[in-house]
Amino acid sequence: MVNKTQLVDAVSEAADLPKTKAAIVLDIILNKITEALAEGDQVALVGFGTFSVKKRAARVGRDPRTGGALQIPEVMVAGFKAGKALKDAVNTARVKEAEEA
Repeated sequence: MVNKTQLVDAVSEAADLPKTKAAIVLDIILNKITEALAEGDQVALVGFGTFSVKKRAARVGRDPRTGGALQIPEVMVAGFKAGKALKDAVNTARVKEAEEA
């Protein structure tokens, strides 16, 4: 698993930036993606994928404590669809991993 600190370190090294500036860049990118999704827009990163907002319909669920019916309201959720380059990269890594085993 890669966490935010590791991403900041990678950006810092790749762009030859101080870690504080790399952290600011990463925060700006994540905030802009969040703002766009909050406004109902899509964010398309060619080759990587598309972030979008989807509506999850209201439904009836079960309360785990009582077992009774529970109305779950309609909500908007963030979604992600991987782009071709990302899919290919993941599949290539899987094939190499399988060959080495």
